Amino acid sequence: MKLPMPRGPITDQLLFELRAAPHPFTIKSAHSADSAIGDEDLQLALFACYELHYQSFDGVDDEWEWYLSLLALREKLEERFTQKLAQLVPLRPHVSAASMPQELKQLVARADSGPPLSGFLHKSASLEQFREFVMHRSIYHLKEADPHTWGIPRLRGPAKAALVEIQADEYGGGRAERMHSELFRTTMHALELDDSYGAYLDQVPAVTLAISNVMSKFGLHRRYRGALLGHLAAFEMTSSLPNFKYSEGLRRLGGGATARRFYDEHVQADAVHEQIAVHDMCGSFADAHPNLAGDILYGAGCALTLDRMFAEHVMNCWTKGVTSLREEYPEAGPR
Repeated sequence: MKLPMPRGPITDQLLFELRAAPHPFTIKSAHSADSAIGDEDLQLALFACYELHYQSFDGVDDEWEWYLSLLALREKLEERFTQKLAQLVPLRPHVSAASMPQELKQLVARADSGPPLSGFLHKSASLEQFREFVMHRSIYHLKEADPHTWGIPRLRGPAKAALVEIQADEYGGGRAERMHSELFRTTMHALELDDSYGAYLDQVPAVTLAISNVMSKFGLHRRYRGALLGHLAAFEMTSSLPNFKYSEGLRRLGGGATARRFYDEHVQADAVHEQIAVHDMCGSFADAHPNLAGDILYGAGCALTLDRMFAEHVMNCWTKGVTSLREEYPEAGPR
């Protein structure tokens, strides 16, 4: 993946620094936590810092991944992101481990009144709007499951076994062509989209990047392991019905079985994963770590909140008859 275009002073300098060999640098920023979710500069900078732990970027030295000045910048960006998430999703310190499955179900039920994006894609979206939706989702789905996999070495016992069971399915049970990331690539190819990793990074807005960034933040920090599990549980609990609608929407637009396989796979697999995630994974973790039970609900709340904000953005744009993607990619100023 090529380095993206800058979106402000932070990414202007950060992306410039990453083109050189690792070296000390500092970046000053006046960005506030109030606008963190929609801050294009902040979210892209955080995404770039996290991406060094995944496939990275063409021409960027691998030693940047753990370089202290890079990590210092990431810490500042994470602090602002975390402050905003705390405003949107208050942490609940006292949660009964025994009530965890019911608490998760109630949380999802309360969040089920957001913008009807899946319903619109099912019944009304044009082919271009569906393609646009897929471009957004490619930022995560082409690395699907990777952020949550970081949780495996941080768990023990039933919770670890449950996470491994879910992840094994996400990675196709050992068959490369059945990995969910590869199935999504097939969908992109069928829609005549560029299926290369990160192809649409420059075109997606901050809220799309935030969805991926919160997973990376939870996955890369041991202290967020409970939140990581809650995030995955919310993902699985809200997957089957929307993916059924996506598949039927794509069928309506002429998509064949191969193009729809990614969505059809999630209708079946995630109905099973939901039970594993809620009871075997989150329930067991809360029972073993009752002091972290509230973190599970926090992670689930973050997943649901950011997904709602994404849906609001997309539907607001489409209602106005404009694209939900970024239409302009200004060049950085001369150096």
